[in-house]
Amino acid sequence: MTDKKTKVQTDPHVDPSELDNNDSTTIYNTNEKMSAIDLEIQDIDGVGPTTAKKLKEAGIVSVMDLAVTSAEQLAVDINSSKDSAAAFIMAAQKLLRESNVLEKEFVTADFVLEKRKSMLRCSTGSKSLDELLLGGIETQAVTEFYGEFGSGKSQICHTLCAMAKQPINEGGLDGGVIYIDTEGTFRPERLNQIARARGFDPMLVLKNVAICKVYNSSHLELIVKDLGRYINEFNAKLVIIDSIISLHRAEFAGRGTLADRQQRLNSILHKLIRLAEIFNIVIVITNQVQSSPDTFFGDPTKAAGGNVIGHTSTYRIYLRKSGENRIAKMIDSPYHPYSDIRFTVNEKGVDDLEK
Repeated sequence: MTDKKTKVQTDPHVDPSELDNNDSTTIYNTNEKMSAIDLEIQDIDGVGPTTAKKLKEAGIVSVMDLAVTSAEQLAVDINSSKDSAAAFIMAAQKLLRESNVLEKEFVTADFVLEKRKSMLRCSTGSKSLDELLLGGIETQAVTEFYGEFGSGKSQICHTLCAMAKQPINEGGLDGGVIYIDTEGTFRPERLNQIARARGFDPMLVLKNVAICKVYNSSHLELIVKDLGRYINEFNAKLVIIDSIISLHRAEFAGRGTLADRQQRLNSILHKLIRLAEIFNIVIVITNQVQSSPDTFFGDPTKAAGGNVIGHTSTYRIYLRKSGENRIAKMIDSPYHPYSDIRFTVNEKGVDDLEK
């Protein structure tokens, strides 16, 4: 796109020939939906060459990257006030709305309902688990699986990696996968086995998954900060973080560091929510558990991370072992029924129980 300074959203009945040809304008027709790739940083109101250079040096190379960043972080990155940083972010979001990449700030509930009917869902590989999720794992949401070791969290993630490559009409997302591994649990051999057992081309599945091994909490925060760029680079429709709290839990020990740990986790999770909504992708996180020794009745196991993760996750599913099988229970959701189902783990990854 050529360097334009003025953005004009025209009425579809206005003849563009009536406009001054010498006036450097960009015309966005309300009936056409532009791609975010067509937009450039300098198309944003108030962003000149100097600010654009600062943004690119901070790793913000697209309008989408700017729209999902936080004002506090942006102010530090470009050495400006928080108010100026917030103004740049709002201008980026406004440009995306004018270009019909994002929806308007206020829409009616019937419009939202129609949109949700066309929302993409990725199959988990198990029909019973898909039924619990009302069709699969949704885009524009953060889905959390938590449970003790061996409960099937990583197996679900491996199966999702195989399913995401498949066509949309076959329960896939027809897109790439970014797998952020903080516990060293990803195994390409297991993914190869799942793909073969399900009749998929194992090489296509393996080439479709971009693995990022993360070794400390600062590295994870940096990866999430630049995640928008990686989503574009790998054409990702599914992002998996296995697990979200492992590194922070190990590095921030003791009550004295709890507030700092929770705030860092909060920043990561809110960034993930914005990415899921704006990029229209599936984000899956796994979480560890902790035991409550003061619980005398019921299950003493609860998710780690406290209220920060609990409030931020859109959907929360509790996994636990039941002999050779697994039980998945919907713990928190805006609209899913609070029920549980049984599934198994075999050579196909996550699968239904044999009847």
